[in-house]
Parts: sequence; structure tokens; C-alpha cells
Amino acid sequence: MDGFELQKQGLLYGLDEGLRQTHLNSKRIVRLLNSTLETENDRRRELVRELFASAGEGAYVEPPFHCDYGVNTRVGRMFYCNYDCVFLDCGSITIGDYVMLGPKVALYAVGHPIDAQVRQTFLEFGRPIVIGDRVWIGGSAVICPGVTIGENTVIGAGSVVTHDIPANVVAAGNPCRVIRPITQDDADYWQKQLALYQELTRHD
Repeated sequence: MDGFELQKQGLLYGLDEGLRQTHLNSKRIVRLLNSTLETENDRRRELVRELFASAGEGAYVEPPFHCDYGVNTRVGRMFYCNYDCVFLDCGSITIGDYVMLGPKVALYAVGHPIDAQVRQTFLEFGRPIVIGDRVWIGGSAVICPGVTIGENTVIGAGSVVTHDIPANVVAAGNPCRVIRPITQDDADYWQKQLALYQELTRHD
């Protein structure tokens, strides 16, 4: 099996020629993205569509950005990625619609052997990361290999997420843990704030 097939099965793999060329292409696209001007939002979206396996309408990445392969990442509609995020997509990264990542969020879908002698071969393995719709991940959070985060959940800034987090909760910490559910009281409060905003900015 080649490197891509080994990656997909979560087995140890090395950087063969196919992976090397894909990695170089990713670095090329990322370099172009990171050199865009602040006025070139359409160009940035175009490069995101070229980099990732799929990108929904309105998906946007704020440079600088760093990514290993790109072809192992899929993002949904209106995805927003703030400054200085890192995607090590040696395993698959799947991100839903309306997901927001704060600055310096790191998605690490890769691991290395615990045994030092095997590790010194520089072989590695991928584990998928899945992030549900409408998730907000605060700045400098780290999402570790194999983690799934349920829809609507909020991950606090600086968290290290080492295991799955369910839907509809606020979670934070190192290691990240559920702090509380997101409740109807939360919805009521923020709906009132939205209504106030709409009233204050209405042009009659």
C-alpha cells in the first residue's frame, strides 16, 4: 500500500513520493494564501477551495495559516478560521457548517509511536478529527488526534481536547472537560441581545 492508503487506514506510514508531492503542493497553496493582501478576500476563498478536499460556500481562512496536506480536510459552509491556525491533517479533518476557530487553534490529526525505537524511524499515523455544525473553538485550543466534537458546542480558549466532547455543551480546560450544558436560558439571553442589536441598528 502507498502512503495515502496507509494514512486512510490509520496505520503507520512514511513520507513516500506521492505524499511528498501532495505536501509540497499544500505548501505552495498555503504560501500563496499567506501572501494575499487584506483586500483579496475572494482570492483567499478561491485558494481555500483549491487547498482543501472540499469547502462549503463562504468558507474563509485568515492568514497566516499552516496545513500539512489539505486534501485530507473538508470544511462546511460559512466556516471561519482566524489568524495563525495549524491543521496537521495526516488523518482526516472534517468540519461542519458555521464553525468558528479562534486565533492559533491547532487541529492535530497525527500521532507518533510511544515506543522510542519505532518513533526514531519517523513513521507516523493519522487519526480523524470531526467537528460538528456551529461549533466555536476559542483561541489557542488544541484538538488532539481522534477527537469528535458535537454540534453547537463551545470549547474554551486554551483548552487541550484529548477525548470526545458531546453536543450542546460548554467545555474547557487541560484536559478539556464539560463545564455545563448550553440551556434555553442561554438561547433566551442571546436572542434578546440579537433583538436589541437589530433595534439599535434599524434604519427606518
